[in-house]
Amino acid sequence: MKIATYNVNGVNGHLPVLLRWLNETSPDVVCLQELKAPQEKFPEEVIKDAGYNAIWHGQKSWNGVAILSKNEKPQEVRRALPGDEEDTHSRYIEAIVNGITIGCLYLPNGNPAPGPKFDYKLKWFERLTRHASDLLASDKPVLLTGDYNVMPTELDVYKPERWVNDALFRPETREAFRNLVSQGWTDAIRKLYPDETIYTFWDYFRNAYGRNAGLRIDHFLLSPHLKGKLMDAGVDRNVRGWEKTSDHAPVWIELSN
Repeated sequence: MKIATYNVNGVNGHLPVLLRWLNETSPDVVCLQELKAPQEKFPEEVIKDAGYNAIWHGQKSWNGVAILSKNEKPQEVRRALPGDEEDTHSRYIEAIVNGITIGCLYLPNGNPAPGPKFDYKLKWFERLTRHASDLLASDKPVLLTGDYNVMPTELDVYKPERWVNDALFRPETREAFRNLVSQGWTDAIRKLYPDETIYTFWDYFRNAYGRNAGLRIDHFLLSPHLKGKLMDAGVDRNVRGWEKTSDHAPVWIELSN
């Protein structure tokens, strides 16, 4: 079973890229972030024509998350992270697909830091950590994937000294990620490639992709039930080099049945 995550940075604006990638790689399940489209503007029929059933939580101009499945339609569990009823950002959606609970998330960027946006990021992280603990307690196969907006270690960022004050790399952010993982989650990429330089995002500016000046901010966290089923993982780096593409590349894992 191949599961992918992809921050599309605008599902309609980058729809040709998304459809080409789906056609070429054919993952079984796809989690999308940054739809940047209101609920009614999600391209459901085009996605269906490409062979995928979808559930999504849209938001005008910003955020937005979706889960696509090639076979059965995802069984939606929730479309908001618990813990703050006043939070209107479309940043989380959760569903069951093929017996696996999948949480698709778009964690806040948090810049500038310090400041209100950084405070929101850390509070969102706390809510995610509490919910993740509940998911682990369910003793079922679970994965949490998406754009976490955090580089966990210096290995995950080009020239880390330039990022020390950025919300994606501040000590508080990295500690929050460590606290989450320490509950019992497995970082799939680092499980298979503990020492390799692997990036999932390259800025549009300063020829970042050409220089491979990237960041690893899109992650798969696997519950203990799935850790032993992890067969392969990777980044479709070439997609970042396509015309009119997202600044992220798709990331994927393969699980045994």
